Amino acid sequence: MANRLAAETSPYLLQHADNPVDWWPWSPEAFEEARRRDVPVLLSVGYSSCHWCHVMAEESFEDGATAEYLNAHYVSVKVDREERPDVDAVYMEAVQAATGQGGWPMTVFLTPEGEPFYFGTYFPPEPRHGMPSFRQVLEGVRAAWTDRREEVAEVAGRIVEDLAGRSIGYGGGDTPRPPRPEEVGSALLALTREFDARHGGFGGAPKFPPSMVLEFLLRHHARTGSEGALQMVEATCEAMARGGLYDQLGGGFARYSVDASWTVPHFEKMLYDNALLCRVYAHLWRATGSERARRVALETADFMVRELRTPQGAFASALDADSDDGTGRHREGAYYVWTPAELREVLGEEDAELAAAHFGVTEEGTFEEGASVLRLPDTDGPADAGRIESVRHRLLDARSARPRPGRDDKAVAAWNGLAIAALAETGAYFDRPDLVEAATAAADLLVAVHLDTGGRLARTSRDGAAGSGAGVLEDYGDVAEGFLALYSVTGESCWLELAGTLLETVLTRFTAADGTLYDTADDAERLIRRPQDPTDNAAPSGWTAAAAALLSYAAHTGSSRHREAAERALGVVTALAPRVPRFIGWGLAAAEAALDGPREIAVVGPVGDPATAVLHRTALLATAPGAVVAVGEPSADGGRGAGSGADGGADEETPALLRGRPLLDGRPAAYVCRHFACDAPTADPERLARTVGAFAGA
Repeated sequence: MANRLAAETSPYLLQHADNPVDWWPWSPEAFEEARRRDVPVLLSVGYSSCHWCHVMAEESFEDGATAEYLNAHYVSVKVDREERPDVDAVYMEAVQAATGQGGWPMTVFLTPEGEPFYFGTYFPPEPRHGMPSFRQVLEGVRAAWTDRREEVAEVAGRIVEDLAGRSIGYGGGDTPRPPRPEEVGSALLALTREFDARHGGFGGAPKFPPSMVLEFLLRHHARTGSEGALQMVEATCEAMARGGLYDQLGGGFARYSVDASWTVPHFEKMLYDNALLCRVYAHLWRATGSERARRVALETADFMVRELRTPQGAFASALDADSDDGTGRHREGAYYVWTPAELREVLGEEDAELAAAHFGVTEEGTFEEGASVLRLPDTDGPADAGRIESVRHRLLDARSARPRPGRDDKAVAAWNGLAIAALAETGAYFDRPDLVEAATAAADLLVAVHLDTGGRLARTSRDGAAGSGAGVLEDYGDVAEGFLALYSVTGESCWLELAGTLLETVLTRFTAADGTLYDTADDAERLIRRPQDPTDNAAPSGWTAAAAALLSYAAHTGSSRHREAAERALGVVTALAPRVPRFIGWGLAAAEAALDGPREIAVVGPVGDPATAVLHRTALLATAPGAVVAVGEPSADGGRGAGSGADGGADEETPALLRGRPLLDGRPAAYVCRHFACDAPTADPERLARTVGAFAGA
C-alpha cells in the first residue's frame, strides 16, 4: 500500500505523507475503495499548526503497529480543515451534537456513504483520564462494523436525519430584518453580564481574543455614546496587549490564552486572529488616540508582513505552537519563553534584572520547566524607556537565532481578505504606504491566482498555484471586505468592481430564494448536508461576512438589491444576538452599520492635491459605524443631482458615490450621505471630522 498524500499541496497533508498509514485525501475514490473492501472510513481532520494533531500523529499515525491495523481494517482519509472547511463543518457539527464538544484533531468513523456513526477528537496511545486508547477505539469500531452492522446503520441514519433538520431557513415567516436598537441593546446587556471585569474579555479559561465583539462594541459606542461599551474594549485590549497572548518582542497575537488572565497562550499564531486584532487596535486608536493601541496595531501589521508574507505577496496561514527547544525535542512555546538564566546570558546581570522585572520573568516561571511567558505585569513600567527598547531588540535578535516554529505557507482566500482590510486601513491611518502596498500585493495575488474569469474563487493557493478546493462563503465575504477597504484607501475603482463580482456570486450561488445563505455554492460537492453556520467563531462566519460586505457595497453603489440581501442576511443576527452575542459579533458590527446608515463619504478633488488628501484621511478616520469612503476626481457632470448615479445613466465609469459631486467653489470637498441623501458639502476637515466622528487628534 502507498500513502497518497505526497502529491497534495496542503502543508498539513504533506506532514503525513511519510506516515506508515495508507492515507487517502478526501476524494470519491477513497469512499469507493471503502465500498469495495466493505470497511469503514476513518476520517481524521486537523491543521498544520495544531499542537494535539502533531501529538496524535507522533503517538499513533507514526506507530507501525497502529498503522498496520488501520491499513487492514479501514480506509483512512486525512483532511486539512483550513483547505476543506465544508467537510470540517459538517462532521464537526455531528461531533458536537453527539458529544457536546469538539476540537482538533477530529476523529470520525464513517460508512462508505460518508455517514458518521462514531466520534471523538484526540485519542491517546494508552487509556488515560477515562479516555480509551486509540487502539481500543479502532478495535471497538471494527467489532461493531463486523458484528452489529444494522445498529451502525441505524445510528448513522439517525445522525444524518438530525443534521438535515438543523438547516436554517426563512421560508414561511415574516420577512427577516436587521436588529432594531432595542435588540442590539439586549445583546450589549448580555455581553456586560459575561464580561470579566478583573481580566478583560468574556467568560473564563480558555479565553479567546473577542475581536469581532470588540469591533461591535466600538461601533456601538460611536453610534450611541455608550461609555460602558468603550470601557469593555479598552480594558480587554489593554489586558491582551499586556499579557502573554501578545508577543512582547516580535508583535502579533497567539491563538488563545489557556487561563483567564491572558498569561499563558496556546502559542500558535493565526493570520485571521492577527488581521482582525490589528484592525480592532487601529480602530481603538481611531476612537480614543490611545498610544498603546497605535503601537500594537503597527507591531501586529509589521508581524504579519515580516513573518507571514509569502514570496508571491500573499499571507501564510499560521505559525506552529511547537518548535525545537535546542535539544532536538519539539516543545510547545520553546521559541517564545525565557528563564532568568537565558536573560542573563543575552543581556548581562544588570539588564537581565531590568528585563525580568519588566517582562515578569521569575525563577518559578509561568510556563513549563521554570520558563516564563513575557508579559508586562507592571502597570507603571520602567522610567528608562530607551533602555527597555534596547533590551527588547537584543532579546528579539537572540530569539531569532533559535529554531523557528514551522509555517503553514498556504494562502487562504478569506484570511487574506481580512489581512488586506487591516493592512490597508492601518497603513492609511499611520502614514505607512508600505502597508498599503502589502495589502495591494496580496489583493493582486488573489485576483491572479484565486479568482477565475467566471467570478469563482479558489479556497487556497501555495507557491503561486491555486489549490483544488472551491471557495466557500467566507472566502467571498472576506475577500470582498478586503477589496472594499482597499478601494476606500486607494480610490482605485477596480477593487470596487471586483468586490461586486464576488458578491454577485454570493447572490447567485450561495443564497436561497428566501435569502437563506449556505457555506457552499449550489454546485459544490454534495456532502451529507449542505453546510450552513451563521455564528462567528475565531473569524467571521461566511453568513455575517457576506452580510457586512453586501451592506458596504450597497452604500458605495446605491444598489437596492444588495441592500435588501444584506438586510435579509442580518435577520439571523436579530434571532441570535440577544441569546448568544459572543458568537455573532461580526453580525452585530454589521447591524450597527445598518442602524447608522451606514454613512457614505465622498471626497472629490484633484489627485495629489494636499487638500484632497487631508479630507480623504479625515474621512477614513470616521468612527461612524461601517462608514464607506470614496475618493476621486470631481465628476465631469458636476451639475447632476447627487443621487443620479445610483441607477446608471451617464458617466458610468465613475463609481456611483462620486457621481454628480462638484468641487466647492473650486476647492476639494467632502459629501456625507445616508442612502445617497447628502448633507451640504464641506471643504473644512474639522467640520467633516465633527460630522463623522473622526478622532480630532489624529
